[in-house]
Amino acid sequence: MIDIIINITLLAFLAITSVAIVRMTNLFAIVMLFGIFSLLSAGLFVVMDAPDVAFTEAAVGAGISTVLMLATLALTRNRQKNPYKEAPHAHRPWLPLFVVGITGAVLVYGTWDIPRFGDPNSPAQTHVARYYLENALPETGVPNVVTAVLASYRGFDTLGEVAVVFTAGVAVLLLIGGRRPKQTLKQKDEGEQDET
Repeated sequence: MIDIIINITLLAFLAITSVAIVRMTNLFAIVMLFGIFSLLSAGLFVVMDAPDVAFTEAAVGAGISTVLMLATLALTRNRQKNPYKEAPHAHRPWLPLFVVGITGAVLVYGTWDIPRFGDPNSPAQTHVARYYLENALPETGVPNVVTAVLASYRGFDTLGEVAVVFTAGVAVLLLIGGRRPKQTLKQKDEGEQDET
């Protein structure tokens, strides 16, 4: 019963946060609400016994994404422009729409050969899943099979994914921040005199 109350509470907070994000125009507040949304999602994953996904959501969603959005926000405005007061765009959206449509059609075509969801005769269910379900707890000591797979059986793969995400985050921070030329003392003094 307590799990149901926690799930309903977290889902209600997620819905309230989503509505607040859509209605706000202050970009700083939106970034903070996105961080709150990620933390609430991480809490929901913890309640669903998926601590590995919760950790990823907290680290990537609430952590690096919030930092990157705040760094981007430091280089832009604090408020969103009203799109209805702006001049109409001169470009035509047909080419991007065509590319997205073709890509979507290819992706849908690629999924036709995939076994149906939950099919007990799929290769994943008949070979790999049985081994993990039978041996995960004795071999790793972790009761959650998904966590055992990600942290133990595929530990190096998970470490590689974390390294890729970290490297991408650092690269984006370097691109956003860039190198600013240092002011000499003479230029600094001249700037301060201009302000007075």
